[in-house]
Amino acid sequence: MKLNPATEKFILHWGEMGTQWGVNRTMSQIHALLYIIGKPLNAEQITDTLGVARSNVSTSIKELQNWGLVQKVSILGDRRDHFTTNTDVWELARIIVVERQKRELEPTVRFLQELMDSPEFDQENKEVKSRIRETEEFVNTLTSWSSEMLRLPTSTLKRILKLGASIKKFLR
Repeated sequence: MKLNPATEKFILHWGEMGTQWGVNRTMSQIHALLYIIGKPLNAEQITDTLGVARSNVSTSIKELQNWGLVQKVSILGDRRDHFTTNTDVWELARIIVVERQKRELEPTVRFLQELMDSPEFDQENKEVKSRIRETEEFVNTLTSWSSEMLRLPTSTLKRILKLGASIKKFLR
């Protein structure tokens, strides 16, 4: 499939953006392709379009499925598996935030709690204990806040995010 220049730039940038977030470039590019094209593609189409190895496409698709970002779909008359992603950027953001919470924040909260419950923690000096407690409180607060935000309808979430720094006037 031949991509238009703007589509190609979008996919390349999404791949670069993914590497900044610790995600494999090819995985990010596959997701970008499925998102921007907005229709199901099979692995061969993805391989040909992006010019990447078929094995890399298979591995990346499996990981994208593990994240809940890509779904397998069937096309009538075609025995090959096709793949698609949600085209609602707000829903994609929700999926990514939920997955990052599960993979990064929740293990950190558990670790910090286990650390504070350990005998070694009692032996630490006051400043170290304080910083660990503050870190645990911060991560817990961040996780709780983002979980609450994710439950909001998209229209409400958009309004909240557009408020930006002006929200402080409601907190006075």
